Amino acid sequence: MRVGAACANMSILLTGFEQLVPVDITPIDHGAIVIENGKIIWIGKANQAPEASETYHYPGCIALPGLIDSHTHPVFAGNRADEFEMRLAGKTYQEIAQAGGGIMKTVRETREADFDTLKNLTRKRLETSMSFGVTTIECKSGYGLTTESELKSLQVLKSLQDELPMDIISTFMGAHDIPHPGYVDLLCNEMIPAVAGLAEFNDVFCETGYFSVEESRRILETGLKYGLKPRIHAEEFSDLEGAMMACDIGALSADHLLHLSDKGIQRMAQSETVATLLPGTAFCLRMKDYAPARKLLDAGVTVALATDFNPGSNTSPNLQLIMTLGCLQMGMHPHEVIQAVTLNAAKALGRSHDRGSLSAGKRADIAIFGVSSYQELLYHYGVNYLSGLWVEGTKLF
Repeated sequence: MRVGAACANMSILLTGFEQLVPVDITPIDHGAIVIENGKIIWIGKANQAPEASETYHYPGCIALPGLIDSHTHPVFAGNRADEFEMRLAGKTYQEIAQAGGGIMKTVRETREADFDTLKNLTRKRLETSMSFGVTTIECKSGYGLTTESELKSLQVLKSLQDELPMDIISTFMGAHDIPHPGYVDLLCNEMIPAVAGLAEFNDVFCETGYFSVEESRRILETGLKYGLKPRIHAEEFSDLEGAMMACDIGALSADHLLHLSDKGIQRMAQSETVATLLPGTAFCLRMKDYAPARKLLDAGVTVALATDFNPGSNTSPNLQLIMTLGCLQMGMHPHEVIQAVTLNAAKALGRSHDRGSLSAGKRADIAIFGVSSYQELLYHYGVNYLSGLWVEGTKLF
């Protein structure tokens, strides 16, 4: 169900907030927002608000731009709860994969699931993400690894985009694992041409034991020929300089980056590539080190945060929890975290022109939380304070 039409030609005033957090300007105490035709047309002090056709009051709440989860893997069947105990016993991500678990276990179960089963599972996960304040979400395929199964995953996302109010941005990630020799040729010669009309982005897992930098470059450059914008999983377990290659070819985002070198940080600082950090994965895998957020920010790199929700290495779709992890585990300040899941996440998806801040002319995607300040939202971790959600000017609740 696409939204926005219900409010056509009607001005709506949202008022009574303790605080508005526009992101691109200083927070506004006792603020208000006016919406018309699905877009924000005015923000400012409540006592200066223009008249509107309809008014909603939110005392004791704050308003943020709708949250943006710019890296997720929600299209899969089955589960890997047994691997949780294996990790607690000391097995690494790579060791579990070598024993027949990991990505390939999910691949087998996803291939076996029919379209309706996979769609219903994915729908529930996306609705859960929305319940935490997410209004735009990037979703990857990558648990099919055959042309037929990857198409099925992307068609699930297309179908849900037509039915759910949140904005779903699809990424093809056939380069998630290597199920057989010659797979890179299959990706480039058959799969990428087949999915080009269903996905906006093309992602690759550039990592030791998966896709080399040279293979990753070939896959991403092939995608570019078919209109697929490049993204990359890089430097998660080792430093292969995949992020530097991503900068060279103009990738919008390089993600994970736990082992990014100082050289890599400087290269990213010279580029427009966003560093999308995923602290939930480091937390879930009990890694000692998190991505170097503080170094990246101090170097001037644009930093986004996302859940990396997936069946194996981060099983939580709670973006609010990820925000607190950004503070507690990576030394980010609350205002930096808010920007990382709004305006910077929008930039990582090529959407900062129309969302990511509470600004006149942008989509009226608004997340309302029952706290008195954005600092309080991050301070009380593990509690969902979402009190209201608007998408393109339509009130969801």
